[in-house]
Amino acid sequence: MKPILQVLDGQTLKRPPIWIMRQAGRYLPEYRALRTKAKNFLDFCYRPEMAIEATLQPIRRYGFDAAIIFSDILVIPDALGQKVSFQEGEGPRLEPVLDMEALGRLKSEVDLEHLAPVFETIRGVKGNLPPTTTLLGFCGAPWTVASYMIAGKGTPELAPSRLKAYADPVFFAKLIQRLEDASVAYLLRQFEAGIDAAQIFESFAGALPANMLKTYSFDPIRRIIARVRAKRPDARFIVFCRGAGARHDQVAKSTGANAVGLDWAVDEQWAATHVQSQSAVQGHLDPLLVVNGGELMDRRTDEIIEAFSHGPHIFNLGHGIVPETSPDHVERLLKRVRG
Repeated sequence: MKPILQVLDGQTLKRPPIWIMRQAGRYLPEYRALRTKAKNFLDFCYRPEMAIEATLQPIRRYGFDAAIIFSDILVIPDALGQKVSFQEGEGPRLEPVLDMEALGRLKSEVDLEHLAPVFETIRGVKGNLPPTTTLLGFCGAPWTVASYMIAGKGTPELAPSRLKAYADPVFFAKLIQRLEDASVAYLLRQFEAGIDAAQIFESFAGALPANMLKTYSFDPIRRIIARVRAKRPDARFIVFCRGAGARHDQVAKSTGANAVGLDWAVDEQWAATHVQSQSAVQGHLDPLLVVNGGELMDRRTDEIIEAFSHGPHIFNLGHGIVPETSPDHVERLLKRVRG
C-alpha cells in the first residue's frame, strides 16, 4: 500500500513518508524553464501537458511519496465566473465580489467543464506515477478563497473579508455556501479522475478570531468532507489550517480530517500530545530552514521525526517551499528523513 495512505489510515511507520507543499515550483530550474512556455499562470494551470510535467518534475528528481496536482486554489472563483488574473511579481488579482448583486452575477454552480483541464491533468499524472506514490488533489477552504474574492488580492490580516463578515453576514454566509458547494463538486470530480486523497488549504486560519473560526472555517470544511464522503466513503483528507496555533487540536474533531497539517510555529511536543492523539499529523519544518540547509536543518528534522515517532506522521514543511531554496538542500532533507 502507498505509505501516505497508510498514515492517513492511522498507521505508524518506521520512517515518515514525505512530500512538501509547493514541491512543483520556482526553486526547480526545470520548472522555471517550463514556466516560460506559458503566457500566464492560469494558462499554465489549464494546459494539461504543462501541468502534468510540472507535477511530475519533483517526483522524477526526488521521488517524493506524494505528487500534488499542479493547479491553484483560485481556479474555483475563475470557474464561477469571477475575473481572475495573476500579475508577475505581485500575485493574484480578482474583480472584487462585495455584495449580493455581485454574487448574483456569478454562476450558481461551479463550471466543471471549465475545470476539465485539471481533471485531464489528474488522469495524465496518474498513469505516470510509481505504484507507491500517492496522488493528492486539493482545494482552498471557503474562508481562504472568499478572502481573495472579496479583497481582489492578498491583504494583510484579511481586513476586507473580516469587515465584510461583520458588516454583511447574510452576504458573507451566501458566499461561503457557494464556495462550499463548488468545492464539493470539484473534489468529487477530482476523486473520479483518480486522486488518492485531498488536502484542503485554509491558508488564513490565523486571521480569524476564535469565535469565528468554527463558523467560517471548521464548519464549512466539515460539511465539505462529509458531503464528499457521502458519495466517496473512502475519501481521505488532510486539512492544513495555517496560523491556527493552539486550535490545531480542534481541527480533526471539528472537520473529520484524517490528518492535520501543522505550520512551523506549532510546538511538536504539544502537537504530539494534543493533535496526534486524535489523527495523523503532517509537518512542519520551517521552510526557511531548508533555505539555510546544513546541520541546523538536520537537527530540526531529527527533532520533528522523534517527536512524532509514536504515531502516524507525514513529514512536510510548515508552509510552501520558497523560490530561494537550493535543490541540493531538498535532496539533503529527503536523505535525512528517510534515514
